[in-house]
Amino acid sequence: MAGRPGSRTGRPPLTERRREATRMEIADEAVRLFVTQGVAATTAEDIADAAGVSTRTLWRYFRSKEECARPLLTAGMDLITERLRAHWRQGGSLAQAFANADDPGLVVAQHVEALRDLVRLCRDEPGLRAVWLETHFDAEAVFAGVIADGTERSERDLVVRLEAGMLNAALRVTVEDWALRPDDPSGPSLGESLAHALRTMTRLLDPEAPGAAAELGRKPMVHRPATDSRTGR
Repeated sequence: MAGRPGSRTGRPPLTERRREATRMEIADEAVRLFVTQGVAATTAEDIADAAGVSTRTLWRYFRSKEECARPLLTAGMDLITERLRAHWRQGGSLAQAFANADDPGLVVAQHVEALRDLVRLCRDEPGLRAVWLETHFDAEAVFAGVIADGTERSERDLVVRLEAGMLNAALRVTVEDWALRPDDPSGPSLGESLAHALRTMTRLLDPEAPGAAAELGRKPMVHRPATDSRTGR
């Protein structure tokens, strides 16, 4: 998850970027193995071998084999966090930040399918579901800090915490809805779904904000009900 407000900004040093790239490669391989051979049958050694790292390196980065998937969950949240910070460096309100959420950079494109597989697995795998929920628990505190810093309020302010909770819930529910929908190339992408959710939050926060009026008049995005791909229900 992105650092707290006031932390170092700008491009991270090469060693840190390499570390994050290694973590993401481990995450991709972990999810691929979880899908192909099952979580229970996948060992930390399997994941390390697939990612081309030692088991010792894997344990240096992660607390459990399920935790290996976490970078896939945090990548999009890190991008949104930085987007909020960048918006407030230019001046603007929370509602305006959400209203301008059409940037496809909200989603790390090369990891979208792995993310979909992971969220689907979270339904039936308690260990992965715990990582998913813990990731969002941690994200809410970060969002509160960023909102507070950008709007010059205290992160302990109840309204700030509610706004952070709304953002966090919107992201979680939207990603779950997208992942659990039947595969349909003509349906909205994850980026489009997230942008729609954030613009909807704009309407709730400030109906007069730029972009909110357009969202009020927008035809709702059509989503097929999420179903279990194994049972069709």
